[in-house]
Amino acid sequence: MRTRRSVRRPAPALAALLLAAALALTGCSAGDDASGGSSSAADRGADGKGVSGEAAPGGKAIGAGATAPPKLAASHIIRTASLTVRVKDVPRALDQARTGVENAGGYVGNETTTRDAEGHERTRVVLRVPVEKYEEVLADLEGSGKLLDRSAKAEDVTDQVVDVESRIKTQRASVARIRELMDRATKLSDVVTLEGELSTRQADLESLLARQKSLKDRTSLATITLSLSETPVKQEAKDDDPGFMDALAGGWSAFVTMLRWLAVAFGAVLPFAAVAALIVLLWLRVVRPRLPRRPASAPTATALGPLPTARPAPEATQPRTPGERD
Repeated sequence: MRTRRSVRRPAPALAALLLAAALALTGCSAGDDASGGSSSAADRGADGKGVSGEAAPGGKAIGAGATAPPKLAASHIIRTASLTVRVKDVPRALDQARTGVENAGGYVGNETTTRDAEGHERTRVVLRVPVEKYEEVLADLEGSGKLLDRSAKAEDVTDQVVDVESRIKTQRASVARIRELMDRATKLSDVVTLEGELSTRQADLESLLARQKSLKDRTSLATITLSLSETPVKQEAKDDDPGFMDALAGGWSAFVTMLRWLAVAFGAVLPFAAVAALIVLLWLRVVRPRLPRRPASAPTATALGPLPTARPAPEATQPRTPGERD
């Protein structure tokens, strides 16, 4: 009997142990399901947030994973314009243009003023204005009088500006490396070579800096060339048919022109004529008298014989006067 009891006791304990293990496994699976469900919910919430997004200040929805658009590089444009305006009073219009440019933050460059035979003034002035005020100043100048001619040009030099800036950075780094090598150099020959290389690269750097300054000046300030001219006085219409006085004036003008050209031609030939006359005078008075004279050649006998001698002509008989002897 004792043996049977000892055999039956382990059965309930084993069953209880299996039941506890099953409950533990069930709890673990439930915990995993719960955590997986919460993770899925969190993922769905995150996905839903990514899909729905948050309201941007501007009113547009920006996703959580979206990136802001890249900023565009600033453009560098050289603006130039040329205006020809006819006004009644050139000095007054010039003062107004100068005042407007200075109020806009610019300045007046070269200025040239001329006056024609009729007393009309004409002024040509170069104005430099900030690009922000370019259109405004240009409109004011056009309205100062009657616009006769206008031309404008815009040149994009963004690539040049970016290229110059990149080359300046590279050149500065190159100069710094050369200076470091000079500090480490121990031989005199190496120092001399590095100094020559440093001078060359510094000259290139200064040239690039000057070009950068020029581009900055031309892109930050627009150039306007303004030409101002006075309104000419209207003259009465004249009869186009020529008259006697017109013909006389034309003939006299042609005659004066012909005399002028003759005087010019005579003045051009006069030096040569004077030199030729001097040469002829020297030949006749100095050179020619000193030349040896050639003797007269005697008559030569011909092959046919001697030439016949000329007989003396018979003397003419003249009447004798009394007292003459034979």
